[in-house]
Amino acid sequence: MTVLITRPAPECDQLAAQLNQVAISAIAQPLLEVQQGKHINRLIEQIQQLQQGDYIIAVSYHAVRFATDYLISQGAEWPKNMHYIAVGDKTAASLTQACQQPVSSPTGSHDSEALLALPELANICQRRVLILRGNGGRELIYQALTARHAQVSYCETYQRCWLTLDATQLVQQWQQQQIQALVVTSSEQLIYLTGLIPTEDLTWLYNCHLFVPSQRIADQALTLGYRHISTVGSAANQALFTFLKSNVS
Repeated sequence: MTVLITRPAPECDQLAAQLNQVAISAIAQPLLEVQQGKHINRLIEQIQQLQQGDYIIAVSYHAVRFATDYLISQGAEWPKNMHYIAVGDKTAASLTQACQQPVSSPTGSHDSEALLALPELANICQRRVLILRGNGGRELIYQALTARHAQVSYCETYQRCWLTLDATQLVQQWQQQQIQALVVTSSEQLIYLTGLIPTEDLTWLYNCHLFVPSQRIADQALTLGYRHISTVGSAANQALFTFLKSNVS
């Protein structure tokens, strides 16, 4: 069995190398590139509109990385006296290092529902919330916080740029390489991958063992037609590596 890693570079290459080192055959094939967001120049103005005790939510490591790089390039800093919240351990660690402030993050499940259950977000009526994200995604957070009467805005600090791939040729290669397991770390990747595969090869795809970070993506995969799904609980490479090492033979 060979594992296909579909997350963006360089993480896909790093995870594939880790797996190959412990004799688990793995191939990296990113589906997208991650680039700076087109409207990141609004970030500083949006931060300046926040007041003490308002909220900054980062939904991914990339959201933090590109925001931090932009602030540094402009001679700006992360604001003090904010409530910082992150989705996932890797994002939380990155944001903590960047802002040098305490960062809250849900434990266990790393999804929007778990984040919305944090006590810090229970009473946010009339507070401002700035969500750092890519081009689309995490609408549930926006909708739920707006329903709690917070003043919510987005800053798209990065954008996903989907790669143009020859699906017919790739599927032939993957089948020859005995790809029987897939690592997909976002719902957007899952939808793109599924739509990429020719109809005549969907049976092969749906019979692959799919590894995803959250129950939300697992439920989506079931709806699409995937039959063998494992939920890792995290999108971090180390968590994926540990899980795959124990569950792939």
